[in-house]
Amino acid sequence: MSTKKKIYLYTRFERFWHWVQSLLIFLLLLTGFEVHGTFTLFGFQKAVEYHNFLGLTWVILFIFIVFWVVTTGEWRQYIPTTKKLFEVIGYYSSGIFKGLPHPVKKSKETKHNPLQRLTYLGLTAILLTLQMGTGLLYYLYNDWAIWNWTFLDLRLLALIHLACAFAILAFIIVHVYMTTTGHTLTSHISAMFSGWEEVEEGEVAEWEVQKKR
Repeated sequence: MSTKKKIYLYTRFERFWHWVQSLLIFLLLLTGFEVHGTFTLFGFQKAVEYHNFLGLTWVILFIFIVFWVVTTGEWRQYIPTTKKLFEVIGYYSSGIFKGLPHPVKKSKETKHNPLQRLTYLGLTAILLTLQMGTGLLYYLYNDWAIWNWTFLDLRLLALIHLACAFAILAFIIVHVYMTTTGHTLTSHISAMFSGWEEVEEGEVAEWEVQKKR
């Protein structure tokens, strides 16, 4: 019978920005969809004001996150790799339902499996950056004429911003589901509160072993 142990994976700041960013994104989606007339909660004017404030707050937080990732060396966690990528895809598509072990084990040096690396890198470098960029341009719309930004199209910008919002919402839905695939339904979520992740005793990431050879 296998035993489990806990390893400290997520620092305080890592957990802080994860939950604060999650809250900001949720509120941005809420106010953003109200601005588009999906429902009425705060009222159009208030929704616009809240959305602008939350968006600027998110940009500031994102800058701190990027700075932290770069200065702490955590950027290495997001280096894409295809090693065991298809094994991980196979695990989540069928192996997990058969009770098979995860093909890539977690460690301090390898928090993310190959699929997560590709997903988080694309999310951060492309989707979130595009969302914030279009949001800032949208926010500065009244200054376009001053800067002679006649090449920009407000309708196209709004469409891209909205499409990114739906893509982020889709990611959140999948992400929440994936948090339930740990040793228990709440083990991954608990780890993002405490910082401690539960793993099988003796589990060592293959990549970590290869580094020592």
